[in-house]
Amino acid sequence: MTNEKHTNEGEVMFLKGNEAIAHAAIRCGVDGFFGYPITPQSEIIETLSMLKPWETTGMAVVQAESETASINMVYGAAGAGKRAFTSSSSPGIALMQEGISYMAGCEIPGVVIDISRGGPGLGTIQPSQADYTQMTRGGGNGDYNCIVLAPSTVQEMADFVPLIFELAFKYRCVGMLLCDGVIGQMMEKCVLPPYQPRWTEEYIREHFPWAATGRSSGRKPNIITSLELTAEVLEERNIRMQEKYRTIQERETRYETYMTDDAEYIIVAFGITARLAEAAIAEMRKEGIRAGLFRPITLWPYPYKELETLCTRKTSEGRNMVKGILCAEINAGQMIEDVRLAVHDALPVRHFGRMGGVIPEPDEISEALKELIANPV
Repeated sequence: MTNEKHTNEGEVMFLKGNEAIAHAAIRCGVDGFFGYPITPQSEIIETLSMLKPWETTGMAVVQAESETASINMVYGAAGAGKRAFTSSSSPGIALMQEGISYMAGCEIPGVVIDISRGGPGLGTIQPSQADYTQMTRGGGNGDYNCIVLAPSTVQEMADFVPLIFELAFKYRCVGMLLCDGVIGQMMEKCVLPPYQPRWTEEYIREHFPWAATGRSSGRKPNIITSLELTAEVLEERNIRMQEKYRTIQERETRYETYMTDDAEYIIVAFGITARLAEAAIAEMRKEGIRAGLFRPITLWPYPYKELETLCTRKTSEGRNMVKGILCAEINAGQMIEDVRLAVHDALPVRHFGRMGGVIPEPDEISEALKELIANPV
């Protein structure tokens, strides 16, 4: 079934971030969603159920019996070349790690969306950014990486859905959106993407010869498995995957800057914290503090080179223009390792964060930067 009857391209709606994801998934031709309710991401499956895309585009929407079942349903559908995704929140994503590792081992392109909450364990339903390590370091077993995008607006929640599917299928890997609970629950104006047709079986067979679409004449059957008992053969597979990850690192880093042209101090932040940092920077500029923002959009691959280039600029006298970096996160300090790797300890790097679901105020970020300025060592 195609979406040719839909004509409302560029439709503007006032949506929660979670709702924007659901609308965007239908519009970009996704074949199936498999998920399980958990706060603060339940609006994704609720919105999909309300919109009933199985009656319009043919998209399947299934409430699975658990998060483990959800990821394995995505595994199966994506293995047939279908665009399939799941969503959950932090402890639910933890339950999916085995399936994600299996998909990585088979090089199956599925999508996982995390509307993160405070932890560890069940923690709280309040927002957090404490899944950074889980998402960017591969939470399952083995040597693999997932492409991770971090939206900071409801608009990006919608825009990144087709993008993460594009990247997942381009590189045959698992793609993830790491969205804090604030962005998932807040409401903003959003321009929705135009409708795109779902892929036909002929398109899948032509473009994805690895997919399990049924044996055709003259072709060996496609066997999708992550199991390989011959060490040398598995090593070859791992070497090929590592080469692919290096290609992704070279080609797919994304980031955004704010007021960095003359900045002496850089705040590095993602998601809702980046927006809080922008507000803090605007006020500090009024006080004569030349602060700027570096927002990584791809948390993996991390924009190391771009951050290093920004932070190691020289003045006409040959001194470093940037004097210090504040890494602002809603966690205990998970991204700070990547920030330090980027600048090779050439600058003082300080962490500021709140935990347990507490969202910092811009003034708190300002005070943390002022403390760094006063005590750089």
